Amino acid sequence: MRVVLGVGGGIAAYKSAELVRALQQRGHRVQVVMTNAAQQFVQPLTFAALTAQKVITGLFSQESPQDTLGSAVEHIAIAQENDLLAVAPATADLLAKFAHGLADDFLSTLYLAFTGPVLVAPAMNTAMWEHPATIANLNLLRERGVSIVEPDAGWLACGTMGAGRLPDPEQIAEAIDSMTAARRDLEGESILITAGPTQEPIDPVRYISNRSSGKMGYALASEAVRRGARVTLISGPVDLPVPRGVDLVRIRTAREMYDAVLAALEPATIIIKSAAVADYYVADVPKQKIKKTATRFSLDLEPTPDILAAVGERKGDRLLIGFAAETENMIAEARRKMVSKKCDMVVANLVNRDGLGFESDQNEVEILTRAGQIVHAGPAGKKEIAARILDQVARLRLALQAVEA
Repeated sequence: MRVVLGVGGGIAAYKSAELVRALQQRGHRVQVVMTNAAQQFVQPLTFAALTAQKVITGLFSQESPQDTLGSAVEHIAIAQENDLLAVAPATADLLAKFAHGLADDFLSTLYLAFTGPVLVAPAMNTAMWEHPATIANLNLLRERGVSIVEPDAGWLACGTMGAGRLPDPEQIAEAIDSMTAARRDLEGESILITAGPTQEPIDPVRYISNRSSGKMGYALASEAVRRGARVTLISGPVDLPVPRGVDLVRIRTAREMYDAVLAALEPATIIIKSAAVADYYVADVPKQKIKKTATRFSLDLEPTPDILAAVGERKGDRLLIGFAAETENMIAEARRKMVSKKCDMVVANLVNRDGLGFESDQNEVEILTRAGQIVHAGPAGKKEIAARILDQVARLRLALQAVEA
């Protein structure tokens, strides 16, 4: 595995040399990137000697104009050539830059260009670690799929006792190992995921929609990328950050989603239909806003195209995973959908419970397969639920490949 190790400017930077050795002993190739502040604590020559590679210390080369032109895009090449980005120590300044998309040096620019998994191991004074700004930045990074190895407690360089010490390099190396070993089970797969609601216009200012936030589909997309898949995400209108490494297609209506899904179907090996698509639309939308009157008002609704059924008819040897959001008879409805829509798996959940499903960060689902298995997942965060769903997808893909062999 090819690992980029970013070294931030803190006294704990000397431990990064031990981390390089720990990673090398586990068979990883390490490329070191140092911030300007890190070079005040450890010389680049130390890491160059350990890795037998040039240590990157800035965005622009100081050697010649030709070197400067090459280094100006070097962060893109490093991002494309490596499998994982680890930053240890990660200072409060680096966490803030990563969280807010600032890119004023090589490491912060590399982070924005990197599409693989990212791990940070923060190290700082206890007061800085517990500051609301740092806590908010860490929460933002977690939401975007960054793994955090939290600091240890103990005596700090500033002479105080508390949380903020960089964890033992072996512990960080083990965390990196866990990210790079068993979780590349979707390598080589091309996954098409739909997410969010659709909006069906009533007039130029009003529409019919539902309570879907898109969080489940976005969590699936993020987790699939982390596990090695190439992901296309077709999303209805949501207010969520785009997962790193995902090809995003934005749509608004059910018809637009139908067209986008069929257009993106060809390269896909797995289709996951987690979007909450409207079942009906207004066929004749007036060009002007409908005025309120004292009389009752009714809508003439037509059924929207059945995207899942259309994909089922065209699925071939692809895996097709549907979602069933129900308020009653959940298992029976999920089984009916699996048969009628030719799904290989259906993820079912009840959406009439407080704090779970729509608009929530939590979910609880039953995962049904054509073989008759039912796997329960949750209640848990949607990131964990996404991982459990993709565990089943990977197992199903492996089982089908074994049968074909």
